[in-house]
Amino acid sequence: MTIDKSWTQIRKRSNSTVFWQGLQSFLQMAKSHVNDRGFIRCPCNRCINNAQHQLEVLESHIHRFGFMSDYNEWIYHGENVNAASSSNVPQPNSEVHDRDEMFEVLEDIISNDAEVDQLGSQSSNVQYDDLFTALNSELYPGVSSFSSLNFLVKLMHLKVMNKWTNKSFDELLKLLKLAFPKMDLVESHYEAKKLMTKMGLGYQSIHVCKNDCALFWNENSMSETCPVCSESRWKMQAGRRTGKNVPHKVLRYFPLAPRLKRLFATSKTAKLMRWHQAGKSTDDNVMRHPVDGRAWKDFDRKHPEFADDVRNVRLGLAADGFNPFNNMSISYSMWPVVMTTYNLPPWLCMKPEYLMLSLLIPGPQSPGKDMDVFLQPLIEELKELWENGIDTRDASNDRKIFKMRAALLWTVNDFPARSSLSGWSGQGYKACPTCNEDTPSMRVIGKTAYFGHHRFLPSTHRWRSNLDFDGRTERKRPPRRFSSVDIMDQLRRVKTTISGKHPNYGGVKRKRGDDELNWRKKSIFYELPYWAEIELKHNLDVMHIEKNICDSLLGTLMGDPHKSKDTDNARRDLQNLGIRSELHLYEDGNKLMKPAAEYTFSDANRRKFCRFVRSVKFPDGFAANLSKNVAQNDSRIVGLKSHDCHVIMQRLLPVGCRSLVNKTISSTIIELCTFFNQLCARTVNVTDMVKAQDQLVIILCKLERIFPPAFFDIMIHLVLHLPEEAILGGPVYMRWMYPFERYLKRLKDYVRNAAKPEGSISEGYVVDEALTFCSRYFDDIETRFNRPDRNDDGIHRTRRLFVFESQCKPMGKQSQVYVEKNVRDRAEFYILNNSPEIETYLKVHAPEVTPELLSLASKSNIVVSSYPACIVNGVRFVTHARDVRLKTQNSGVSVPGIENEIFYGQLQEILEFSYLNDFSVVLFKCKWFRCDSRRMVTENNITSINITSDSYKDDQFILASQAQQVFYVEDPSRGPNWRVVQHVNHRSIWDITEDGMSDIDLLQDNSSSNFTLFVDLGNLPQINLQRNDGDVIPIVQPFTTVSQHVNETASFLNDDDEEDVSEEDDETVEESADEETDEGNDAVDTEEDDDDHSYHTSDSD
Repeated sequence: MTIDKSWTQIRKRSNSTVFWQGLQSFLQMAKSHVNDRGFIRCPCNRCINNAQHQLEVLESHIHRFGFMSDYNEWIYHGENVNAASSSNVPQPNSEVHDRDEMFEVLEDIISNDAEVDQLGSQSSNVQYDDLFTALNSELYPGVSSFSSLNFLVKLMHLKVMNKWTNKSFDELLKLLKLAFPKMDLVESHYEAKKLMTKMGLGYQSIHVCKNDCALFWNENSMSETCPVCSESRWKMQAGRRTGKNVPHKVLRYFPLAPRLKRLFATSKTAKLMRWHQAGKSTDDNVMRHPVDGRAWKDFDRKHPEFADDVRNVRLGLAADGFNPFNNMSISYSMWPVVMTTYNLPPWLCMKPEYLMLSLLIPGPQSPGKDMDVFLQPLIEELKELWENGIDTRDASNDRKIFKMRAALLWTVNDFPARSSLSGWSGQGYKACPTCNEDTPSMRVIGKTAYFGHHRFLPSTHRWRSNLDFDGRTERKRPPRRFSSVDIMDQLRRVKTTISGKHPNYGGVKRKRGDDELNWRKKSIFYELPYWAEIELKHNLDVMHIEKNICDSLLGTLMGDPHKSKDTDNARRDLQNLGIRSELHLYEDGNKLMKPAAEYTFSDANRRKFCRFVRSVKFPDGFAANLSKNVAQNDSRIVGLKSHDCHVIMQRLLPVGCRSLVNKTISSTIIELCTFFNQLCARTVNVTDMVKAQDQLVIILCKLERIFPPAFFDIMIHLVLHLPEEAILGGPVYMRWMYPFERYLKRLKDYVRNAAKPEGSISEGYVVDEALTFCSRYFDDIETRFNRPDRNDDGIHRTRRLFVFESQCKPMGKQSQVYVEKNVRDRAEFYILNNSPEIETYLKVHAPEVTPELLSLASKSNIVVSSYPACIVNGVRFVTHARDVRLKTQNSGVSVPGIENEIFYGQLQEILEFSYLNDFSVVLFKCKWFRCDSRRMVTENNITSINITSDSYKDDQFILASQAQQVFYVEDPSRGPNWRVVQHVNHRSIWDITEDGMSDIDLLQDNSSSNFTLFVDLGNLPQINLQRNDGDVIPIVQPFTTVSQHVNETASFLNDDDEEDVSEEDDETVEESADEETDEGNDAVDTEEDDDDHSYHTSDSD
């Protein structure tokens, strides 16, 4: 049968019926020859059978580019298939492309970018021509294993992974060219970057008014002056433009839709975008992902058409400011807006490879209240993705096209940035966005204190009538809950403001009216059709709240002059309120004296606490070396980062303060720290959070009875709302700033031109984005997706006997030792006793003798291998003898008993017993501590154990695979022979069975139920808050008598005083996200925070 091919020569294809009919006949014939993914070689003039596409793309390509003229026998599309090997028809270099990963990369990129809704609607793909040229070029004559493009992409990937400088990369290219003159390779990094950007998704540059009034975008795109303040769009010199039009500011916008489409473009991620449906918890009381939270479920209930397709994307937004320069004396604040995808599993969605830069707001000033101006492009795209969606190919579903939609679930920001995004001011009497106009607050000297939490108690509670809080009986009702309708009613009363910072327009200070409450504006997020109904719009950032509370607690306990809340004015507040007379300032001759408070350490106790912190050693990768933060004279702890505070609050402060302050004070602090342990667990129990909501009210009331009102800044108050947000949003590790702060460090590393930091970041991000996508396809080099963990123990062969699976990755020098016969007999008995498969063989009369069974029955070799350290199941263990010489502690072990009891000990030896046929078993020989009621005590979730007496001397062995790691810290309250046990849950170990497990940013306990938050609901603590050591502190300042000061400040007790609520009262100060260097134990925390991140300021006089 002769095939009519004349239609392939027709040049005017658009209106040719003959061409159209011939093309359809060709596609019908080719339909039966597609591969298992629905792909077939494309014979258009551009692809020339080198690229494979689906039939829809072939139809578009051939119509647009024409049919290749020298393809006369359609051997790949159904004609004379058996003659393919003998045909003289030009063929693509299959020897190269069948093994070249870049062929699959370009295939996925092009098929994803192609528009196939209508014939000929595909946008120009000329940008890929250079890529195909490099793909079809051999790296070196005769070398078919590498194309030029493949080699260049992998070389660029090594540059990024190993942080080579541009100059070193240029020098390497020169050396390669010198050594291999015929090598087909680019000349410089600049050329390589230009080629890589063609695989990237690019960005848009949008000019901005110099005063942040408006964007030169959409209807204003051609304007020469700002539509608000009439300032020129361009930089001027002496009232005239420069030779080239240079805009004052440029906003870089990275479109969201194509980046979401790429997640579905490859089967490597497309399937993961459905995880939230298959991986959600089956227990309504257990939350391990935002999908298990009440907010997600409520959104699905209100928008069932969106929830019906599990591929629709749920997004989170984070924005924060950082200084892109290493020289922090330069004042500069650049604001990236980063998006994350919550469809992904919990171990992936917060990884930097899955975070997407959406906006890069230029400096040097923070956008502040004008944040909405810069968010306009993103909001417009989010509205389009919600209302109309976008056609997307799903690589996990035969590359079928579906209509992808997206919704923004919430934002994640620190508290000042939250004010800029939400429109609710974070300062003043009504600073709490949850309590709204019912925020409990009072004016104290020089600041607003968020004091009076006994208001949250039931109206009949006896503590309401207690005068020890503020000298008054509390009669106000608990703050009411504000519904979405209430919030929208408040926003309707907010006056429209002019954007920008021009002194005659948006920069004019405006006093808010009483009916506007703390609203500064109606946020642009309310333009999203679904935003008003979302229960959790803006997350309170647990990272910064925990850091600020730790700074306040530690600074006050230590008496730090820069961070203590126990200032002179704080004591005057007590006198003005008429409470705690033992702490009032008093006059001694011509001096003003301040009694030492019970909630501060004495000098001796301060040194004890510092020595305690200095003595702590953490497991490998757990935390920074905190001993470096302790002053040499043991008087202060300085330079704490956010993760340091996280560890101190949850691990050290509850242990260290027990013997150094009054028991009532220490137990209250421990209760607060226990709550943070519950909150930060990977798996959160809803019941635990419901109980914590009520118990936190009691804890805050007890704190109010101990600390002065000045201690209670807004961060202390916000703790009260964290359990409710956990119930709504799920585990906090997917809703806090740690991963986003770390991501700022990556953006900062892109800056190579200090004169143009925004441009450097934008160009670097696009190239890195393309390389990250390509690296998903590489298996022969180390990438971000296949590089082993720090404590990777490799892949072990599967064994039929359980004991032979007790393997490890040895570390250190191997020693051959001879074990005494009685010790070897005990070890072999333990091995046999822990082989459950043996029982099966004993019951069978003639069991099958497998090589493993024969090896186990033949006993072990008399020579045993010993190692000083090893890695088991991703956990590093070190023998105690070596551990004492290190800065880390990896010798602590625990193992559960038969009756659910837990045994604790120290690793003494790592022994590998060898058997026949190359089988072996790794055993840990441990020193086990006595765990009876006299030598192990658990109080307030703190387990202390005496290490002087050991037990089970004849039963010291466990399988290496059975060991669970713990570490020990000194227990100052019980003496030098006692240690507090701290359990460790490692980043790479999850209790969710799924492929592709990876780590997250921090170490948390697996479940909130591991901690019991027990709060004493008895009477309020009646203690004398003056320390009984007789210490007093003279105040060095211009002398003012106590009576004079009381008369001058008595008016502050009037809660109805007019508040200064000017529009600029809480203009956010840029948080400089400084680069931090991990110290000590390869600290997990590398987030870009500094003391400037702290919301409160020093209260010292």
